[in-house]
Amino acid sequence: METIPPEFLDHAGVPLAYRRTSASPAHADPHHASVVWLGGFHSDMLGEKASLLHHAVAATGRGFVRFDYLGHGESGGSFANGTIGRWRADALAIIDQLTTGPLVLVGSSMGGWMSLLCALARPERVKALVLLAPAPDFTDKLMWASFDESQKSRIMNEGFWTRPSPYDPAGYPITRELIEEGRTWNILDDQIPLDIPVRILHGGLDADVPWTHSLDLADKLRSPDVAWTLIKDGDHRLSRTQDIQRMIATVLATVEQVETLSRAHE
Repeated sequence: METIPPEFLDHAGVPLAYRRTSASPAHADPHHASVVWLGGFHSDMLGEKASLLHHAVAATGRGFVRFDYLGHGESGGSFANGTIGRWRADALAIIDQLTTGPLVLVGSSMGGWMSLLCALARPERVKALVLLAPAPDFTDKLMWASFDESQKSRIMNEGFWTRPSPYDPAGYPITRELIEEGRTWNILDDQIPLDIPVRILHGGLDADVPWTHSLDLADKLRSPDVAWTLIKDGDHRLSRTQDIQRMIATVLATVEQVETLSRAHE
């Protein structure tokens, strides 16, 4: 049961729900990193991974923020009005207004794409990434590429198509704007100019984002410090106890690495 009540940040007229734990005084110096959770497409911050990671990071005295994009979870706005650019802007508003100092971004699925875009936009702030089944370019290279001609026609001619989902009986709308605007944020067509540590965890049984997708991402990242881990029997959600424990250990180790590097470059 979630015990931390949400707060709200107004961004472009929409209240974005977030939950935040500030760093303890012992972890408030400039070298100590905070963690930001970026969730997936049509998901929210109340999921088990986000909640357990929040508590684990907060228990070390470090800062942690998680939030819902426009049209997601407890935030305002309509999901149908969301685009990759708008959700990126939401994430940057959270980073800019609710955090200070070096950051480790943890992104799940679409949140992996958001994390990469935020790292490119705020290189002075984002010092490492931990990505879970990351899905950069998914609206184009995974979603659009998988649609049949009837589905594509409905999106282009009617403006949207309601995609069935195993996670939501009502399904959710895929809009023409989401597809067309999303292409402007594609990053896998060239080298990705990031030089920070990146840790990628991906399930071998992922039915939503093939593990080969994140292996391509690992190859495109310019950074030499990229570790890609295949969890052979893991699915897309990576929500089993052992998966969550692996994620938490990876995040905490990455935070410590960032802090060590920060002190070394003082």
